[in-house]
Amino acid sequence: MRSASVSRDTKETTVMVEVALDSVRQSPVIDTNLPLLNHFLTAFTWHSGLNWSIKATGDVEVDPHHLIEDVGIAIGQALDQALGSRAGIARYGQRYLPMDEALVLCVLDFSGRGQLYWHGAFPDRAINGIQSEVWWEFFNGLARHGRATIHLRYLDGINAHHVYEALFKACGRAIGEAVSLVDDTVPSTKGVL
Repeated sequence: MRSASVSRDTKETTVMVEVALDSVRQSPVIDTNLPLLNHFLTAFTWHSGLNWSIKATGDVEVDPHHLIEDVGIAIGQALDQALGSRAGIARYGQRYLPMDEALVLCVLDFSGRGQLYWHGAFPDRAINGIQSEVWWEFFNGLARHGRATIHLRYLDGINAHHVYEALFKACGRAIGEAVSLVDDTVPSTKGVL
């Protein structure tokens, strides 16, 4: 069973993430002290098709940046641990995703080389008091610590909430596709990822 449990405890945040890649999807357990992050994570985890538990607290009275970034880091670490050698996975995932007027694209590769590529003029407006640049921090932490190359592209949209929620959904779906088992070999001509 491919699964992992990660605990990240700093002076700014406490984050616990559990993921099971092979069991039947259940309702995700999401509990952070940021309602908007809860909302986006619920969409992300449900659309991934995987079993998740994400619990986090942090110094959001200072700035939500610490909590949002650390949750992304812990999710990446959990995925990396659950994937192990990455033998048998599809490796690649991609998803165009519309949400009303918004349209985004997520393409990713669990290559072992973690990097985020953020393309387009993403809306630069706060949602519920949370500045837009922190969503880059979330996905950057996920990419680096999940050892995945992730391309996120803004294609269209006016409503910032729709655009960023669509990113979480698209990334979840692309991850679900990429971690699915297709055979028992490491998906690389090098024999290792």
